[in-house]
Amino acid sequence: MTRTRPALRGGETGVVLFVALIVLVAMSLAGLAIMRSVGSGGMVASNLAFKQTTTAGAERGVEAAKEWLVAQSGSTLDNDNLPGGYHSSWGIFDPLAYNWSANTVSLPADAAGTRVTYVMHRLCFVANDSINAPGQQCVMKSVSTASGAGSSAGGVAYGTFNLKNKISPYYRVTVRSDGPKNTVSYVQVVLD
Repeated sequence: MTRTRPALRGGETGVVLFVALIVLVAMSLAGLAIMRSVGSGGMVASNLAFKQTTTAGAERGVEAAKEWLVAQSGSTLDNDNLPGGYHSSWGIFDPLAYNWSANTVSLPADAAGTRVTYVMHRLCFVANDSINAPGQQCVMKSVSTASGAGSSAGGVAYGTFNLKNKISPYYRVTVRSDGPKNTVSYVQVVLD
């Protein structure tokens, strides 16, 4: 009995090797893309953290403006001759086009390196004028206050309370906060 061998094909062409190299290149490119997306995700997360830190730092400017406003008397706020960052009218104000290096109040940088600058506007139409002046238009807050003797039950006894209105204008505080990696945030708050 003799065995016969199957006939050999003409020659191998190497198609399997070529397909394997293409798959290897595709897998390498996919690995690089995944590495880049992970790096980009980390960059986005760190940029978001810088933005949130910068925006949170603007609260120092709001608090400083509030303290300054409480320390002033009503009649001194009728003019623009006050030091640093105060305007007695709302005017046209664009935070992006405003010159933040002039007529502002700057606070020292905090531990994160955030520098805070603010400017305040009284929400009145006419500058350097009283809130009661003719032609003046202000955004106002009216608060009724009671004076006189009260009852023991805490309710109002008619004839014993003299109601008075306290009228005060609103003030807009705009804060620019410059944080690390050139992060800039603008915050606006209205105070009364």
